[in-house]
Amino acid sequence: MPAIGITGGVSTGKSTFCQCLRQILPGARFFDADQAAHDLVGLQEVKQELVNEFTDAIFSQGGDLNRAALRAIVFQDAAKRKALENILHPRIRRQWSVEADKHRTSPEFFFADIPLLYETNGENLCDRVVVVACSPEIQLANLMRRMGIQRDAAAAMIKSQMSLDEKIKRADHVVWNNGDRSVLANQATSLAALWGQEKWTK
Repeated sequence: MPAIGITGGVSTGKSTFCQCLRQILPGARFFDADQAAHDLVGLQEVKQELVNEFTDAIFSQGGDLNRAALRAIVFQDAAKRKALENILHPRIRRQWSVEADKHRTSPEFFFADIPLLYETNGENLCDRVVVVACSPEIQLANLMRRMGIQRDAAAAMIKSQMSLDEKIKRADHVVWNNGDRSVLANQATSLAALWGQEKWTK
């Protein structure tokens, strides 16, 4: 079965869309790039690379990563953001490409939730790409509420990513998350039915 990439902008509803797919396709396998990144920073070799690049100021005395401090650095400095991506993204890419290959002979779908899919050329590893999109106003409000940050900070985070319009242009499928969860679930159901009718070959 295919490897399908799920991407979009920050706070456009990718995780919610994946939850809908999990309910519709309970046997499907999922890879979560954000969770992979969370796990990676606990590895000693990754910690050392982060310290080398950002100093140990981004870690607490107990050795835990201060994500807010790191986020403040990388969203204000494009070079630092690139450095962080160079530490994490090759490792994440290896993980999910291995998982995708492993499940190509499975009768179940494989979904990879990769926020920076296009930025890292991850679409080359996918049979299809779904972009989860919403209006700029909703995206901004979602991010401010989720992160507990002010409008300017949220706008800067959104601006640091590839534009949602560009991702939409590249997508095989676009789902819109301007309504409530049931609207997103209906779109997930329609896509699952469409994919179920296709004859997948590689």
